[in-house]
Amino acid sequence: MSTKREIVGIILAGGRGERAKPITLESADYIRSKALIPFVGRRLVEWVLQACREQGIRRFYVVTHGLENRNQIKLLLGHGERHGVQITYSRSRYDRYNVGSAGATLHNLEQWDLQGPALVLPVDSLFDFDLSEMERTHDERGALVTIASVARTPTEIAHKYGVMRTGETGLVRGFVEKPAETELSELFPHIDRDPYAVLPTNAGMYLVDCGRLRLLAREPELFRRSHQRLDWGSDLLPWLVEQGHPVATHTIGRLGDLGNVPDYLDTVRLVLNGAYEQMNRLMDPPDSGAAATGRRWIHESSLRTKDDVTGTTLAQKIEEGSVVIGAGVRIGQDVEIGRGVRLEHADVGDGAEIREGTTLVRSTVGESAVIGRWADISDSYIGPMAELRSERDRPIRLERHSAVGDGAVLWPGARYCGVTVYPRLRVPALSGLPARTELRSAEDILRWM
Repeated sequence: MSTKREIVGIILAGGRGERAKPITLESADYIRSKALIPFVGRRLVEWVLQACREQGIRRFYVVTHGLENRNQIKLLLGHGERHGVQITYSRSRYDRYNVGSAGATLHNLEQWDLQGPALVLPVDSLFDFDLSEMERTHDERGALVTIASVARTPTEIAHKYGVMRTGETGLVRGFVEKPAETELSELFPHIDRDPYAVLPTNAGMYLVDCGRLRLLAREPELFRRSHQRLDWGSDLLPWLVEQGHPVATHTIGRLGDLGNVPDYLDTVRLVLNGAYEQMNRLMDPPDSGAAATGRRWIHESSLRTKDDVTGTTLAQKIEEGSVVIGAGVRIGQDVEIGRGVRLEHADVGDGAEIREGTTLVRSTVGESAVIGRWADISDSYIGPMAELRSERDRPIRLERHSAVGDGAVLWPGARYCGVTVYPRLRVPALSGLPARTELRSAEDILRWM
């Protein structure tokens, strides 16, 4: 009688969250691990563990890098006891090799003495996938590596995603890195004839044969390259295809890239709206009776919390219609909400305060953040402990992927479009800031005053 092979998980958590600033910043010079990004009530790596555990993975190997990165993750996860899994971490002596995702994988495969199949995945993305189907594709094609792919349109791909060229056997023949639409038309002529055409893009998750990959890594050329910077997408996978090794693709349902503020906000919105089937299973069910207004989650403690102006609870304000909770809203524990507030497609962390008259749409508010009166916030990220001192006659307005870091303070009257404020800064109501301005220090603020 055959026994099902065990698949282990390898989580690449050693990278610095540069693209995701200020979400990954606790202060201007202290960056938290991408694994600890707050996401819909938990840290991102906890969702990753849960999603993999649901599909049968019980042993995880985590690649970390450096003292702070390693300590942050171990303090959160321990050795997996709280999550019902077993976690082993990379050794610090391998940190000097963990400068590329593929190099880090190859060196640690040896350290952990892994031989069977492993699912290698980053910690700054959310995946909607079926592991058993991916394993079936991997076995049928005799692949050394099977790449999880997401089908995207040419418009979505242009200048943002790498594309894979595949043959009739389903094996990868080559890669095209972030092409323009004109280049896509030349390489894939059929897309001009088919308005619904999609192409496979690399999702950054891989099912690998550890034993075969370890043997290959001992060959002189790959051994040399693994001691330099060696990434999966840009280095190792193209090299494997060029050398004739079988690399397959398998299409998964969705990929949520949390590596930058716009994609982070978009993924939160999609999750709250139910677009990720696996997250639907992992999250608590939406509140009963909310079907008329769409999916929503409101913690019982927040329903009982009274605001300090009217002395009424959130439950009373919802019933009388003075607070409107629309579709796709999650409200954590002990949140205080004033009259006249409207929330839609929004995530609000534990202990936050949202004062009267505020509108919050397609945005997230971190734990213990304070949003002042009559603020108008759309498509924006507000970090934990941030304070927006909005007033009725001088409201704050944030839009188009503005981001306010942990503990930052905005003065009344601020109106920012696509502006990033780094943690703990105290920012007056500056005028004329162009989109994509980054306020990183007090000196940056002075330049705009």
